[in-house]
Amino acid sequence: MARRLAAGRLVIASHNPGKVAELAAMLAPFGLDAVAAADLGLDEPEETGASFAENARLKALAAARAAGLPALGDDSGLAVSALAGAPGIHSARWAGSPRDFAAAMQRVEAALAAKGATDRGAAFVAALALAWPDGHVEEAEGRVCGTLVWPPRGTRGFGYDPMFLPEGEARTFGEMAPQEKHGLNGGPGLSHRARAFAALARACLGAG
Repeated sequence: MARRLAAGRLVIASHNPGKVAELAAMLAPFGLDAVAAADLGLDEPEETGASFAENARLKALAAARAAGLPALGDDSGLAVSALAGAPGIHSARWAGSPRDFAAAMQRVEAALAAKGATDRGAAFVAALALAWPDGHVEEAEGRVCGTLVWPPRGTRGFGYDPMFLPEGEARTFGEMAPQEKHGLNGGPGLSHRARAFAALARACLGAG
């Protein structure tokens, strides 16, 4: 049986403002006092895992042990079929430093063009890990499939959102309001992170 998280303070083990905002909004209904790792001055660990799940676990455990509080770690990215799953766990690295996702989207498009790819299928994948200072971890993963569009559309969201058109939708994630993308209006969340969070919330937060 999964370990339940009691109400109280929780560290969001991310230094990405977009991810922190999304996760904080999802956590809000559960009465948790969420604080970003950056706001606590915690170092960002190197992502040495070979999968989204390994990196999420690494970040969550590092934050939980450093802060002495439960911590929620996230690792997510874009997996493009014609690029053998790239950029995948290296999605943020494709944006360089400082992060420039307009350039990252152009890099994806250029890679597809270089291959002469006609398959524009892709998936967003998110792994979440909830860790306690004693080393216990609960995990969940979410995935949403779709198609890459060019040029990018929309200014909402972050990362690769403006070029990702989820299956069955006419708008990219970059054109959707956060409430719709993440199910914050009571409906089912469309995003990979919302799906991962829903599974984790059912197991650890008492969500219905």
